Amino acid sequence: MSVAKKDIKKVTTHILQGMKNRGEKIAMLTAYDYSMARIFDAAGIDIILVGDSASNVMAGHETTLPITLDQMIYHAQSVIRAIDRCFVVVDLPFGTYQGDSKMALKSAIRIMKESGAHSVKLEGGAEVKDSIKRILSAGIPVMGHLGLTPQSIYKFGTYTVRAKEEEEAAKLLQDAKMLQNLGCFGIVLEKIPAKLGKQVSELIDIPTIGIGAGPDCDGQVLVSHDLLGITKDFHPRFLRRYLELFDAIKGAVEHYISDVKAVDFPSDKEQY
Repeated sequence: MSVAKKDIKKVTTHILQGMKNRGEKIAMLTAYDYSMARIFDAAGIDIILVGDSASNVMAGHETTLPITLDQMIYHAQSVIRAIDRCFVVVDLPFGTYQGDSKMALKSAIRIMKESGAHSVKLEGGAEVKDSIKRILSAGIPVMGHLGLTPQSIYKFGTYTVRAKEEEEAAKLLQDAKMLQNLGCFGIVLEKIPAKLGKQVSELIDIPTIGIGAGPDCDGQVLVSHDLLGITKDFHPRFLRRYLELFDAIKGAVEHYISDVKAVDFPSDKEQY
């Protein structure tokens, strides 16, 4: 089983580009708090994404739209305190970059200054070109995000696979090339046909990170709560659960409750 290289002291955009050039896959996971980030970093994860998916898995919202910039900065601060090795990307939340490049730059600067994160990520292609250019002009690394863009869920009306039709696939390829030419260091490709994921990854020189985009992307990302089985009722085809923590934690809590009710806890050894 391939594992992360422990001789890398700090993952950077340069390291990530070298991984693509060598054909070494990039492993990326979401994290939103100190404890989880510390575990992931110790395991050797290459990238932690402080995703706006915190809106769903941490706050219980139906979509990613409600989470605020202040809340994203809070989560990013918690993650940054935990890590020694991995590269940290933070999502710009909905409403902080669309249609106003000056606001986009201010939002990105706040994330970088107040959290200490290493880069930002934003959704979209040509529609957000000006925002990306302005952020990059300040020396802030930017990761793009194409395919299914959850911040636009009310526009799409569904979480179904994107770019199955020729016209949308052609636009995605064009946007990917544009993001590279602008200076993005990588692109997340979400829920697109595997064949298209392969095309994009071969077309551009910067790393692609897939989530439901097939095995030929340069890396993969999952929401950690999904991978660990903390979320119970989410079953997309692209998800592999590596643990079932919902059941394990629920069982442990039930055991604790039972021990407390039976005055079995604390025992003689568990008191002063």
